[in-house]
Amino acid sequence: MQTIPKLIAEKTGISATQVNNTIELLDEGATIPFISRYRKERTGSLDEVAIGNIKEAYDKLQELEKRKATILKTIEEQELLTDELKSRIENCYDSTELEDIYLPYKPKRKTRATKARELGLEPLAKIIMKQHERDVESRAASFLTDEVTDTEAALQGARDIVAEWINENQTAREIVRNRFQHHSVISARLVKGKEEEGAKYRDYFEWDEPLKRCPSHRFLAMQRGEKEGFLKLGAAPDAEDVLPRLKRLFVKGNNDTSDQVEMATEDAYKRLLAPSLENETMALFKEKADEEAIRVFSDNLRQLLLAPPLGQKRVLAIDPGYRTGCKVVCLDAQGELLHNEAIYPHPPQKETGKAMKKLDSLVDAYKIEAIAIGNGTASRETEDLVRKTKFNRDVQVFVVSEDGASVYSASKVARDEFPQYDVTVRGAVSIGRRLMDPLAELVKIDPKSIGVGQYQHDVDQHQLKDALDRVVESSVNSVGVNLNTASHHLLTYISGLGPALAKNIVSYRNENGPFASRAALKKVPRLGAKAFEQAAGFLRISDAKNPLDSTAVHPESYPIVKQMAADLGCEITDLIKDKSLREKIDLNRYVTNDTGLPTLKDIMQELEKPGRDPRQTIKVFEFSKDVHSMEDLKPGMTVPGIVTNITNFGAFVDVGVKQDGLVHISQLADRFISNPNDVVKLHQHVEVRVLEVDVARKRIQLSMKNM
Repeated sequence: MQTIPKLIAEKTGISATQVNNTIELLDEGATIPFISRYRKERTGSLDEVAIGNIKEAYDKLQELEKRKATILKTIEEQELLTDELKSRIENCYDSTELEDIYLPYKPKRKTRATKARELGLEPLAKIIMKQHERDVESRAASFLTDEVTDTEAALQGARDIVAEWINENQTAREIVRNRFQHHSVISARLVKGKEEEGAKYRDYFEWDEPLKRCPSHRFLAMQRGEKEGFLKLGAAPDAEDVLPRLKRLFVKGNNDTSDQVEMATEDAYKRLLAPSLENETMALFKEKADEEAIRVFSDNLRQLLLAPPLGQKRVLAIDPGYRTGCKVVCLDAQGELLHNEAIYPHPPQKETGKAMKKLDSLVDAYKIEAIAIGNGTASRETEDLVRKTKFNRDVQVFVVSEDGASVYSASKVARDEFPQYDVTVRGAVSIGRRLMDPLAELVKIDPKSIGVGQYQHDVDQHQLKDALDRVVESSVNSVGVNLNTASHHLLTYISGLGPALAKNIVSYRNENGPFASRAALKKVPRLGAKAFEQAAGFLRISDAKNPLDSTAVHPESYPIVKQMAADLGCEITDLIKDKSLREKIDLNRYVTNDTGLPTLKDIMQELEKPGRDPRQTIKVFEFSKDVHSMEDLKPGMTVPGIVTNITNFGAFVDVGVKQDGLVHISQLADRFISNPNDVVKLHQHVEVRVLEVDVARKRIQLSMKNM
């Protein structure tokens, strides 16, 4: 066990002590959000990213240990396990090297070499490999049988065995692997007869570039083209660069047997090494491309989940439409549905005046404070209608992303919430709630349906799910949730809970009324001490008897705060209200073996701003009044827009024409940038200049240079 922390420390650049303590906490069942927030003394204040990296490395090493056990057992069953081989395997911590060690012992399907061995040609292969024999033809003649009828057949069989030895040689594999990984050229070619069908991959019909320079999004695009049957991919270095290196390793003389070894080396490379290591290299680059695409998706999802909330306001939400009308719902400040109906302001009905009167009366009747309009079909027209309507009260108007709303409205989650309403009502409710609290609403939707991924269906789906689940968990816990209003879905992502305990909490709340304190959580069925420890700090209770229950101060630290108040001769509420009292506190007096300055400083920050939402304040945005369709856009125009998606190659911006435009990474700033996230964030309000509009291909090129 001492080796694993050291290995992870070397890989991550984090000290072995920090790694070891983090692993201990993970093994004890602690979650990443809990460790990073409440166990800073143990980890040396590692953040969630560092702890996540440790966990990932730890999981991989545990998988490697399982693989080693399988390999040792397989070789032992063959009675070929020596002490030296066992030691090599046990001390190997590189999965590629481990598989190379195992290759000669790996059970094989019937190969040309195994057939040659069955014909008794292995001794001839050994003679050839030594390269001492000058008259190899004569030696081969002695191996002729009814099945091996001539010397060429004997030599061919022996060469097949030699080729397999070369393929299984660790040094040879490293030589070829190095050339494949560092000097391969990736090529894409059109599959014959697929020109029209695969037109969207036209850029890659005749494509070559160094593999190591191929960006992840292009690699995944070409792989998708191959998967769909339009492209044929390959990746290899120049054979003339690799073969001489292999020959220097194996060809040791200048005689007939040396010639045989040279032929076997060429065969080993072309038939065995090259195909194997091409697959390995493509898999490695696919893994890297997946990691990059998942990172982009995770960054976007985090920004989306932590988007500014409107808060508890009474909202009228509209799911716009033409023929079927606009579905309108009114929600109270807690997001509960009060009223729903449809209006028909657009063609073919075009009941504009009637629709405006209806909106005005609903705003009055339900004391509406904000209007949320979905950004789908008829969005701009509906926004114009709302902004032209004269209301008797101040009402803010917001356009809200509909991505995933239709998925939610047809889901079991939505059916359980609103069994008596159809998908149109549920969709409109989702739009309104998304304005009030994006995080609380978006956790109900599969992240892959939210529309901020890059090649999300092409990457490893298990890795993608794990990464996105971690992002959701991290986001929910960084904000914290109201224990008495949070949905089952939101509670699911709280540290230490999960679906079963989340349901138990909601059931207990429904049966017994709101929780009066965090301590009351312990009464929830099956919620034990460990779950309480992990979850309590992330759950808030507004207006609780103990003011600390509405903060991020963990219950285990309540005695410390109580002692601080007692030492000052005041109440905890006085500590929260009075900055001058807090300034009198000498934190060093409260340091113990379990509680250090990092935790004490966190406590002071919470007392200063108890339960503050870390998210920013939402801002109203308006599209250009002169732009409604792509035809309205002209090169050189400057228009306002909202960033809807961020990729490695740039950012997509909604300028209000139902087709997002692309700001290429080279057009994002006046300086060189390598990561678009350094310049823009999801849902950021930006000014962009139109460079090019291609209505036929539905492409808009935008720029933020000199803006």
